Amino acid sequence: MKKTAADLARARHLALNRRQFLRGLGVCMTLPMFESLAPTVLKANAVPGAAGLPMAATATGAPLRMAFVYFPNGAHQDYWWPTGSGTNFTLGRTMQPLANLKQSIQVLGGLDHQNATAGNDGAGDHARANATFLTGARARKTDSVDIEVGVSVDQLAAQQVGHTTRFSSLELSCDAVRKAGRCDSGYSCAYQYNLSWASANTPMAPEPNPRLVFERLFGSGAPGERQANFQRRQQTQKSLLDFIMDDARTLKGQLGHNDRQKLDEYLTGVREIEQRIQRNESFGALPDPTMDTPKGIPANYGEHMEIMYDLLALAFTTDSTRVATLLLAGDGTNRAFPQIGIPEGHHYLSHHRNENDMMEKVGQIDLYYMQHFARFLEKLDKTKDVDGNSVLHNSMIVYGCGNADGNRHTHDNLPVVLAGAGGGTLRTGRYVQLGSKPMTNLFLGMTDRMGVTGLERIGDSTGRIGAI
Repeated sequence: MKKTAADLARARHLALNRRQFLRGLGVCMTLPMFESLAPTVLKANAVPGAAGLPMAATATGAPLRMAFVYFPNGAHQDYWWPTGSGTNFTLGRTMQPLANLKQSIQVLGGLDHQNATAGNDGAGDHARANATFLTGARARKTDSVDIEVGVSVDQLAAQQVGHTTRFSSLELSCDAVRKAGRCDSGYSCAYQYNLSWASANTPMAPEPNPRLVFERLFGSGAPGERQANFQRRQQTQKSLLDFIMDDARTLKGQLGHNDRQKLDEYLTGVREIEQRIQRNESFGALPDPTMDTPKGIPANYGEHMEIMYDLLALAFTTDSTRVATLLLAGDGTNRAFPQIGIPEGHHYLSHHRNENDMMEKVGQIDLYYMQHFARFLEKLDKTKDVDGNSVLHNSMIVYGCGNADGNRHTHDNLPVVLAGAGGGTLRTGRYVQLGSKPMTNLFLGMTDRMGVTGLERIGDSTGRIGAI
C-alpha cells in the first residue's frame, strides 16, 4: 500500500522522537560507568550468602580480603627456599625482607601447575605460566581470537561475594595491556598480559594507570573536594534517570507492538541500573583518602609498583573490594633494572645456564620484587581493621609465579608465599612442604574461607588443602 503524505509525516515525526529518545538512552547507558563513583563504607558485619555462610567476612564480622600478586620469570631456587620446616625454619636470602613478618606468612612448597607444562603444545611456557596461574587450566594454543583457558579463582570468588562491596573485584598491572596479537611461541598476548578471567574466553584486562585506578576508586578532585564532586554527579545522574524514564513512558504510547516490546526490555534494564545505584548508595559515603590523585604511570618501575601496591592497600582498607589481582609483569618480560645496577633484561638473565654472575643478578631482581611486596604487607600490618586486628590479619594474599625455575621453565614446586591469617583461619609462621599438589587445591581452601559455596573444582584441582 502506497503511503500518504500524512503517513510519511507521522513516520518522520516518530523517527525524530525516536532519535531524541535514543540520545536520552545514550545518557542513561553511561550510568553503569558511574558505578565506580558510588559511596561506600567499611562493612563490619558479614553479608550472608545463599547457604547462610558469611560472605567474605571473618568470624568477627570484619571484611575478609583475598589477593593474588604475580612476579615474572621464576625465582633463583637456592635463594628462594627456606631451610628447616614447619614453625622451625629460616628464611632464604630472597625472603629476608619478610623477616619482621615471618609470623604472618606461610611459605608453601610442592604446589604445581601441570597444565602450564608443554604437553603436546611445545614452546610457550611464559604464556602458559600466566594463563594457568589462577585458572589451573590449559590454555588453547592460538594467536587468534579463539582464546580459551578457564575461569580464574578471583572471579569465581567475585561472582559470589562481589556484591558485598562497590567493586566485585579489582584488576591491576604494572605492565602493558595487550588483548591480541602473538606474544609467546604462537600464544595470544591475552594469555601473557592477564591474570584474571571472567570466563574461559574473556580476560579481565588489568588497569596499569594509577590515576585511572584512583579516580575509579575515589573520584576526581583534590582531597576534601571529592565528596562534593561526587554528590553533584550523583544528583545530576538521578535527575537524568528520572527524565529518561518519564520520557520513555510518554513515547511508549506512540510506538507499535514490536517497538513497545523493545522499549520494555530497555526500561527493565534501566530499572536494574537504578537498583544497582540504590544498592551502591547503601554502602555509605565515598571514601576520600588524604592523598593527591596520581599523575599517571611513573617512569620509574619501582615507583609504579609502590603506588599500585598503595592503591590496592587503600582499596582493601576502605572496603572498596575484597578480591584483587596485581600483575607486576607478564611472564617472559625482558625488563632491565638499572635502578639496582642491572642493565640486562630479566628474561635473558633467567636463562642463566648456571652461570654465577647471571644467577646472582636474577637473585637481586627477586629480592627487589620481594622488597616491594614486604613494604605492602607492612602497610597492611600497621593498619587497624574494624575489629581491632590488622588488615593483614584479615587477608589472604598469594605472592608467586607460574614458572618455578626460569632457566628450565619448570612448573612444579612453584615459588609461593601465602601472607595473612585469613581472619584467624590460617596457620601462619610456617614453612609447609606439601609434596606435590595442584596449586588449585590451595585455591579451593581459600574460596571456602571466603564463603564461596558450590565450588567443587577449579581447573585441575583434585581436592582441598584445608590445613593451611
